[in-house]
Amino acid sequence: MFHVVLVEPQNSGNVGSIARAMKNFGLRHLHLVNPKCRHLNLEAVSRAKHAGEILRKAKVMKKFDLSGFNTSIATTAALGTDSNVARIPLAPDKLAKKVRGKSGKTALVFGRDSTGLTNAEILKCDFVVTIPASVKYRALNLSHAAAIMFYELSKGSRMKKISGNFVPVPAREKEVMLNLVDALLARMQFRLDSQRETQRKVWRRFIGKAMLSRREAFAVIGFLKKVSVSGRQR
Repeated sequence: MFHVVLVEPQNSGNVGSIARAMKNFGLRHLHLVNPKCRHLNLEAVSRAKHAGEILRKAKVMKKFDLSGFNTSIATTAALGTDSNVARIPLAPDKLAKKVRGKSGKTALVFGRDSTGLTNAEILKCDFVVTIPASVKYRALNLSHAAAIMFYELSKGSRMKKISGNFVPVPAREKEVMLNLVDALLARMQFRLDSQRETQRKVWRRFIGKAMLSRREAFAVIGFLKKVSVSGRQR
């Protein structure tokens, strides 16, 4: 099930338009992180049209917290390079293939109307996706970008019918894996501290992209624990 997360939205009209697009594609759950606008004012409700219920039931969050989701997807128009691991993106159609048929709660995260998501926020997500717009002007209006993403993700199979054949790994098991990786990296020798940090970022992204089942996650946790114990016995 997809949940739409808007981080510090600044324009009420965009929030209303996104609610309308959500209803178009069968989405119901809207989360607003520290909103900078009123999501129930006249402009928002007018733009939402028949999706006013989505606005009324929107969950307002004081801080950016994805711990309640099994999978999280960051959206960005600012592309990364090999040196900026956080912003190496997937195209929407490639992302759709990865998440199609998976159960659990998936956060589709959109940034601020003007500046988007920060690197720190993107690093908390499992996937990064960008819409391949013109290189002369990549930045889409927030509500337009959201509608395109909703369409792409629902194109192959309707979101309301998405179901999985396995139990997806909860956020707490992901954190256990990442903590074990961090502990191993802390004991390893690196020429520069930045190299250790790059490894940490790559492993966070790798674990997120793997879309592990809970059983697979337990196997990985067991393996990392054995590697840790083996390293101490040497």
